[in-house]
Amino acid sequence: MAYDDLQSFLTTLEQAGELRRISACVDPVLEIAEIADRASKSPTRAGQWPASGPAPFGGRNPRHGTTGVNQALVFQNVKGSDIPLAINTFGSYERLHMALGCDNLDALAQRIAELTRPEPPVGLMDKIRKGLDLLKLAGYGPKIRTGAALCQQVVHTDDADITRLPVIQCWPKDGGKYITFGQVITRHPESGARNMGMYRVQVFDKKLTAMHWHMHHDGARHFRAWKKLGKPCPLAIVLGGESVLPYSATAPLPPGIDEHLFAGFLMGRGLDLVACKTIPLEVPANAEIVVEGFVDPSQTILEGPFGDHTGFYSLADQYPVFRVTAITHRKNPVYPTTIVGKPPQEDYYLGKATERLFLPLLKILIPDVLDYDLPMFGAFHNCAIIKIRKDYPYHARKVIHAVWGAGQMAWTKMVIVVDEHVDVHNLDDVLFHLAANVDPRRDTFIAEGPLDILDHAAPFAGAGSKMGIDATRKWPGEGPVRDWPEEIAMDDATVATVSRRWKEYGF
Repeated sequence: MAYDDLQSFLTTLEQAGELRRISACVDPVLEIAEIADRASKSPTRAGQWPASGPAPFGGRNPRHGTTGVNQALVFQNVKGSDIPLAINTFGSYERLHMALGCDNLDALAQRIAELTRPEPPVGLMDKIRKGLDLLKLAGYGPKIRTGAALCQQVVHTDDADITRLPVIQCWPKDGGKYITFGQVITRHPESGARNMGMYRVQVFDKKLTAMHWHMHHDGARHFRAWKKLGKPCPLAIVLGGESVLPYSATAPLPPGIDEHLFAGFLMGRGLDLVACKTIPLEVPANAEIVVEGFVDPSQTILEGPFGDHTGFYSLADQYPVFRVTAITHRKNPVYPTTIVGKPPQEDYYLGKATERLFLPLLKILIPDVLDYDLPMFGAFHNCAIIKIRKDYPYHARKVIHAVWGAGQMAWTKMVIVVDEHVDVHNLDDVLFHLAANVDPRRDTFIAEGPLDILDHAAPFAGAGSKMGIDATRKWPGEGPVRDWPEEIAMDDATVATVSRRWKEYGF
């Protein structure tokens, strides 16, 4: 089972040897980030690296070599704050599985697949929504509770001061300190639809921050709807809570699906929510800390730069001002945070969870897809490797275009399609077939379209070119194709014989 609150999750991590407590005084400006970066790029206790094949960076941190064990970290003495800080809590497959309450991601993906098997409605997106709506029938919807809540044991309004939290600065050229691991909750002013996303928040003063969200995010859509009405947008930043919340906030759900509902499905029970003290929103009752306030529809502030998951700084730009009206928290809270940068970091594992858990939904949109991989080097949006069972000429091209029309996969800059016998999770296997099967003129093509806002190589912000690469075996009718040779493979009988007698050979 997943965990009801952050501190119970941390206790279990510690009992499992997956957490280290650091009592030395540490600086939240850069020092914590550097320690966490070294930990995230070290092997786990089992000596495993986060990806198959060679260890990232050749088994070495780019600056400091291997540096111990990849564990979650709790800093108990953060300079300038009396609140402990937790980081790297999702930074391995073991800890991710514990947080999501599963033995492995494929088993959890199967649970999601079972939700998408009703008789299909008219449209594919309707089918997805109908499948996810079954969650409500199973009783996983959030419940609004009254009375005392864990996250409101202590309430600050006039004396609210966000700078008392141990907010970190991750990289030297960042614009300042950032809240990086908060679940940001908004509600549409007309439909009442609730959204929970994860957006970075730059801290400027005791009650003044900047809310960074991209134009296509649901939180930004809600803000635009409030702005159209000329009203400030109520917003809550939730820190901690049920162990499934950070992943649920990042999950690419179809528009209109409440992330709280999805979190309830992962938990196996509906979340308990409680009304905020100063804004018309409800938040998870088991959170460690909640920051309440309003996003100003008439004022922006220069936010950034920020060292991002792409491995580069995203540029400074104007973003809406968020004004704090209250901070509530449990007694003796723990502040969760994360850093992003060159992978692997915690967001790599959250991204791999999305890759696995949403494969069933991707198969609904694109039935041709057998499997896919979002490789570490691609930083989620730069590359996707797709496996298909090829049935006709230009089948791979059809799939590439379908990927560019599938939800958040639309931002993918490079799509590589391989045949069904290729292991998409083995980069050497993929690159072998790419190098062997691709004629650059015949099998690559360029398309124009939307890209990730953070893609600094794009000629325009959020727009530019994309590349499709057909690395499948070529069929007649796919342009100039000579007789295609058969790929070398041992026959099954010999493989079985050698496997059966393997110890006889002295191995």
